[in-house]
Amino acid sequence: MCGIAGALVSTGEHAQLRSAIDCMVAHLDHRGPDACAASTVREHAPSVVLGHTRLAIIDLSPAGQQPMRLPDSPHVITYNGEIYNFRELASELGDGGWQSRSDTEVVLRAYARWGRASVHRLRGMFALGIWDAERQELFLARDRLGIKPLYYYTADGLFVFASELRALLASGLVPRRLDPLGLADYLTYQSLPAPRTMIQDVRALPPGAWLVVDRLGQVREHTYWDLLQHTSGEAAHATPEANQRRTGELLRESVAMHLVSDVPLGAFLSGGIDSSLVVGLMREAGPVPHTFSVAFAEREFDETRHARAVATRFDTHHTEILLGEEDLLDQLPHAFAAMDQPTGDGVNTYVISGAVRAAGITVALSGLGGDELFGGYPSFRRLANTAQLFRAWRYAPEKVRTLTAAAVERVAGSNRSRKTAAMLAGDGRLSSTYPITRQVLARNQLSQLLTPSWSELLTDHADPYVALLEEAYATHSAQGLHSSISYAEARTYMHDVLLRDTDQMSMAHALEVRVPLLDHVLVEYVMGVPDAQKRPNGTPKPLLVNSLPGLLPDDIVHRRKQGFTLPFNLWMRQELRSYCTIQLGENGLGGRGIFQPDQLRALWSDFLERPAETPWSHLWVLVVLEEWLDRNGF
Repeated sequence: MCGIAGALVSTGEHAQLRSAIDCMVAHLDHRGPDACAASTVREHAPSVVLGHTRLAIIDLSPAGQQPMRLPDSPHVITYNGEIYNFRELASELGDGGWQSRSDTEVVLRAYARWGRASVHRLRGMFALGIWDAERQELFLARDRLGIKPLYYYTADGLFVFASELRALLASGLVPRRLDPLGLADYLTYQSLPAPRTMIQDVRALPPGAWLVVDRLGQVREHTYWDLLQHTSGEAAHATPEANQRRTGELLRESVAMHLVSDVPLGAFLSGGIDSSLVVGLMREAGPVPHTFSVAFAEREFDETRHARAVATRFDTHHTEILLGEEDLLDQLPHAFAAMDQPTGDGVNTYVISGAVRAAGITVALSGLGGDELFGGYPSFRRLANTAQLFRAWRYAPEKVRTLTAAAVERVAGSNRSRKTAAMLAGDGRLSSTYPITRQVLARNQLSQLLTPSWSELLTDHADPYVALLEEAYATHSAQGLHSSISYAEARTYMHDVLLRDTDQMSMAHALEVRVPLLDHVLVEYVMGVPDAQKRPNGTPKPLLVNSLPGLLPDDIVHRRKQGFTLPFNLWMRQELRSYCTIQLGENGLGGRGIFQPDQLRALWSDFLERPAETPWSHLWVLVVLEEWLDRNGF
């Protein structure tokens, strides 16, 4: 796992470009502390420089270092990721001339053989840049689910890319301009909906996409894989028993493939179905794994007894990390420093990643993706109920719907009731109702907080998730509502919050996190399974659980679902209270001219006095924003 950077300039001096990439590489050293380098690939127009920082996982020798070029090929690569089928691909590519045992060389040789089509053969997570000397173009690609990040900026014959925004800013080639719409989108969804970022004119390459930059700096982007389009036709017509059997086979295959490594491996273990299943399959496939869980003094947040039970069942080397308020206060500044983009939900990943790395583990497996793929979130049930309601509700006059929605919000007053009211006032389509379930601050709340000049910028700003889902559902049909919700969860919350947080917070500790439940072969199959076989029927996530009968104990399968979150609701009223007050005050966010200070004070007071009506997340996204703005020179 690594950090990558690079640039192409259609005209100009390569020496200045090399200096900029050297600076970018220096700002990515936390992602790859084992080696770093920049290589001038081409000196004259177009000038091309590639950079790399290395976290050595496979083939720890210098032969695996990057940027990598081969004696028999004009191509050069900088690559971040793991390709789990690299040995099979190496066999297909032939035995002669290999310089290393690394998957990097396999990717480079695959590109030399198959060109852009090589991305279809890669099974794993990746973000890469390849200078194609034959075509005189720069080729960038990102894995199908967007597990690894890739950002780019282009202007006037200049193209710059990197694993992180901060590296782009450090180059001196990218203007440090805040995107007002990005800021608003962040406050709405506690993260930046891709492809927009917090920096104006910097774009995230979408998942399942590649792009080409020609010698004149012209950019062409292409989607090569889509979660709705690439689903299994076999699964759609198979019996429930056959689908369970095949899902189990793919789960075993994926976890086994994700164990390839020349360094020690471990696993995050919460005691829920997904992480417990991954640990159980790790135990089946290899040596005794190391497992890690977080413990809290606050019992309502603590899951350690469940994690401990799973660790005992599979006889793992288990470590519990006790986290209290003082520990959080000590680690919070470092967690903020790790945020490449602001996020309302990443500190927990920072904490456990640090503990895992401190234990000598370089690679950790996670159960991320199970809720999205197999229907573990409450959103699956709520949105199904909403769809059923709207089958009758849509015939009511619009005025009746609007008045009813207003009454619901006025009488109940809670955050959930506000979301229910927004759904009732809508059109009932999944593309417009799903985004409401993931909103932190609604548009009307945001407009009240912002100054008039900033609020005015939102007047014609369409919700990015509504637009994304409308286009997706209009282009490709899913197997049913369940699969449509899976797409929405995976393409928005999972991609923009969970995967981004996992990457930035784990790589801050030079820890590689792997997600075997997001193997694209497994994902394609499960997305093709009919809704009726995935819908809870007394057993949560029935396709997942029944595909591996007897692997997990019943008390783990049927325990009440509990998300992994820190007790911010309590801590922000106690040890963090003074800190939050300062961050939101006129010497902090309230003094930037973006927000109305009196509205910030009122929201903070509401949180302290009426916690049931004002979720902590409404305040935390603001606190995090102030930290990020301050740390990044805005």
